[in-house]
Amino acid sequence: MNSAQQPLESWNDWLEFGRSQGRRARSFLGRQFHGDRIVWTVAAFLAVASVVTVYAAISTLAYKHHGNDLKFLIKHVLLLGFGFIAMWTVHKADYKWFSRGAQLLLPVVIGLLIFTLLFAGELNSARRWINIPGIGLSFQSSDLAKVVLIAWVARMMERNRNKLTSFRLGVAPILGGIFAVCALIMVADFSTAVLLFGVCMLVMFIGGLPWKQVFNIAGVCTVLLGLGLAVASTLPSLLPRLGTWKARLLGFFGGEGGSDSSQIDFAAFAIHRGGLLPNGPGTGISRNFLPHPYSDMIYAFIIEEWGAILGGLGLLTLYLILLFRSVRISAGCDRMFGRLLAIGMGLLITTQALINMGVAVRLLPTTGQPLPLVSMGGTSLLFTCVALGLILSVSRLQANSKPAGRRTRRKQSSQ
Repeated sequence: MNSAQQPLESWNDWLEFGRSQGRRARSFLGRQFHGDRIVWTVAAFLAVASVVTVYAAISTLAYKHHGNDLKFLIKHVLLLGFGFIAMWTVHKADYKWFSRGAQLLLPVVIGLLIFTLLFAGELNSARRWINIPGIGLSFQSSDLAKVVLIAWVARMMERNRNKLTSFRLGVAPILGGIFAVCALIMVADFSTAVLLFGVCMLVMFIGGLPWKQVFNIAGVCTVLLGLGLAVASTLPSLLPRLGTWKARLLGFFGGEGGSDSSQIDFAAFAIHRGGLLPNGPGTGISRNFLPHPYSDMIYAFIIEEWGAILGGLGLLTLYLILLFRSVRISAGCDRMFGRLLAIGMGLLITTQALINMGVAVRLLPTTGQPLPLVSMGGTSLLFTCVALGLILSVSRLQANSKPAGRRTRRKQSSQ
């Protein structure tokens, strides 16, 4: 009897040991990773999807550069690791620090954008990347500009909240900063400039911008757009990418769009081949002819391997969950800067994702926007993680500011 019970007691000891170690692990993770757990979970799922998809899609890239698949995969995993370290570091900081930080960094961003236009290497008539010597990486200044500008707009909306009825005193100073950054980006990257401008306008509207000022801004934008097109027609060297924009629009509406039109056709073929249900990793053949299946067109490649339901709708659902959590975090913050910072970063990531998906399924013209936290990339991936860290920083301080009695009652109800 005793000998028969001994293995059972030993098994129970092992179960209890496993439970205790699990509790210790959860306690350690709880001390290290604060803020909204759902945001952390979405980020983890996107990172896993990124590693699996990039590894399946980079075979042609490795062949072109006479390299090994693992070389590019390891580089991507290291960048993801640095990104998550940045996310963890930012989420540990008080988000209020980034209000002053955005004010200090905005002139730096403008200087970097000017430097990029003047001295960066040219690729496809665009100057976007500053090469970092010694490490083989490039820095895209517009990725930093997106995060800094949205944080700066959130700061200025908080500071000018009582002056928003006056265009000259309340709105014009904010609009000037937005126009300066977006105009410098637009010379080389029209889609990023439009994306950033649209998100900034949404942040201002959510922050309480009166409808009268919305119409005033629309009028100013119309005048500036007309002047810009007139100047570009007279001096085409100021906007060297204007021909590319026209070709993409023509290709989208059924005209001759050059390689951009064929890129969308290849993406449509990959999506059609994917069907509804998953085919499994490594089954996609579009990586052999689809331009940039690991970055710009990664959504089409994901659908080809994982189907429209799991790959397409599943990925879309993750971004929508992230937006929903950003709205919840924003609504629960007691400071205007924190509210606008959280919703602004959530809108930036989600809108960029929707644009990338819209291009792949032929709802939008070709833009070149990567899929946040999924596409292979350097600074885009890094600053997406920084944006997520800012959302988590707001949620962390929001959770810490809850009354002690409320936290106690919630803990007792869960026991």
